[in-house]
Amino acid sequence: MSLLDSINGPEDVKQLPSEELEQLATEVRQRLIEVVSETGGHIGAGLGVVELTIALLHSFESPKDKIVWDVGHQGYPWKVLTGRNGRLPTLRQKGGLSGFLRLDESEHDVFGAGHAGTSVSAAFGMATARDLAGESFHVVAVIGDGSMTCGLSYEGMNNAGHSGRDFIIVLNDNGMSIAPNVGAMSRYLGSIIASPVTNRLRERVKGLVERTSKVVGGKRMVDLARNIEESIKNLWSPGMLFEELGFRYFGPINGHDIAAMLKTFEMVKQLDGPRIVHVMTEKGKGFPLAEPHPEKFHARNPYDPSTGVLRPRKKSTGPAWTKLFGTAITELGSEYPKLVAITAAMPSGTGTDLFQKKWPDRFFDVGIAEGHATTFAAGLATQGMRPVVAIYSTFLQRAYDSLIHDVAIQKLPVIFCLDRAGMVGADGQTHIGLYDIPYMLTVPNMTVTQPRDGAELIGLLRCALERTEGPFSLRYPRDVAPGPAPPAAEVAPLPYGKWEVIREGGECAILAVGVMCEPALEAAELLADEGLSPTVVNCRFIKPLDHELLDDLVARHRLMVTVEDGCAVNGFGACVAAAVESKAPEVRLGIMGAPDRTFEHATRSEQLADVGLTGEGIAARLRVLATEESLSTA
Repeated sequence: MSLLDSINGPEDVKQLPSEELEQLATEVRQRLIEVVSETGGHIGAGLGVVELTIALLHSFESPKDKIVWDVGHQGYPWKVLTGRNGRLPTLRQKGGLSGFLRLDESEHDVFGAGHAGTSVSAAFGMATARDLAGESFHVVAVIGDGSMTCGLSYEGMNNAGHSGRDFIIVLNDNGMSIAPNVGAMSRYLGSIIASPVTNRLRERVKGLVERTSKVVGGKRMVDLARNIEESIKNLWSPGMLFEELGFRYFGPINGHDIAAMLKTFEMVKQLDGPRIVHVMTEKGKGFPLAEPHPEKFHARNPYDPSTGVLRPRKKSTGPAWTKLFGTAITELGSEYPKLVAITAAMPSGTGTDLFQKKWPDRFFDVGIAEGHATTFAAGLATQGMRPVVAIYSTFLQRAYDSLIHDVAIQKLPVIFCLDRAGMVGADGQTHIGLYDIPYMLTVPNMTVTQPRDGAELIGLLRCALERTEGPFSLRYPRDVAPGPAPPAAEVAPLPYGKWEVIREGGECAILAVGVMCEPALEAAELLADEGLSPTVVNCRFIKPLDHELLDDLVARHRLMVTVEDGCAVNGFGACVAAAVESKAPEVRLGIMGAPDRTFEHATRSEQLADVGLTGEGIAARLRVLATEESLSTA
């Protein structure tokens, strides 16, 4: 029986003798490699924190002590060792374990984690609640995998550092977010070297002064102690930045040396106040295929664990939207010398790595800092540049104030390209891209679009580049497009604000947004033999509406349905409904989209089917609406 087989929870990890912990780490790492090779998932970050996870569980008492993880894809080893090892093969599958941390999945997941930078603020909230309730337990925030490029982490540290509360931060410094970390903080952390002499000297000086002050000197001696400690810190300490923020700094420590971490955690637990433990880890540790390619193995589809080659999947019918976008802006970069590309730590995930290779001086990865990316783009736009900001739909939510205040109010021509829009599949509720249509529609001066195929993607990008009256957004899913795109040079700009009738029909019409055009056409074919042959409209412009064509549609159709792969609340359908009500209140209109709830991880096709966004689902909705309309007029 392996050691891992005997682990049913944190209490079993704590009972293991320290000499067996390295073997446990080896077994956990092998378990991750084997399971994720079948399920796919975020393998690199988890492999890097195996020893850290074991040390935390051995040193602290979860769930009494609150261990708050940042960026939930670090959490696979945590799942394995907190009672979920048996269910690990269900990872990211419908009805199975989440790929991130969730409050409702385990009592050991004390805070949901999917986006970066949340651990410090959440953990400090827990520490404050503990003190207000007069309770006693440790609170540990585990920052890592690029979270220190996120401004929210500094906001939390600034608030927590001088609070005096018992609060521990573990900085998992692996030099990576998804792509390599960028910026001054990355260079600062990279320059730090271990300095155990400093910590020993400071502790000895502090202890000496505290003992002496009890005999002589009183307050003057305490003040002298503070001055001495401050001087030592400034002269010797490699963690001066954290000290200035109010944290006692320990490290850096080898994050793959369990014994060193156990010793450090036991020492730090005895202290009071805010403190930070800096551990150095290697993303992909222990997997020879992943170690030299940390970005490639950040997240991986199912693969052969011996070769790293992706397992065969159902043959796709077209190229990925992400690649179409990356290719398009790279080609357009030749025609538009002022075009620059910006991403927030996701060059490969957004396809902007293609642009980076061709135009490195015009490419900017700002780290996990979506708000900064947006305002940075606004600054570029004031000087005549044409910034294209490529960020996942779910991550751009974090820049909402910057969108309005820094871009839209000033009518700056920043182009936002939202990957992973709509249902996002196995990444689940924290990464779902359902909300960008409603939140973009509320932004003044914003143009909101979604292409049907690759050619329209290029046409909309050209339209955006030709337009200078305010910001412009395009959205597209994590999926394959319905076919290849022509070279960008062969595609003309689409006419601004214009829809396209792609199927003429009878007395009903389907107004479909972007990729919903294909299931809309399928629905029309299903209904053609039933005497209900719909007109299908490609509503590639979500804002502004094509009022000219809409007027024509309501004049010729007694029944209409809108279809969008986004939240139906305050979405495209709601805007159309308001317009139709004012133009032709007698027209019956149905709205199809994602209902007002969260969605569990599953395949994208399963998620779409769950809410009826398929050809059959659209046809079924039209049949019901047609029956209701007939009954109401009978």
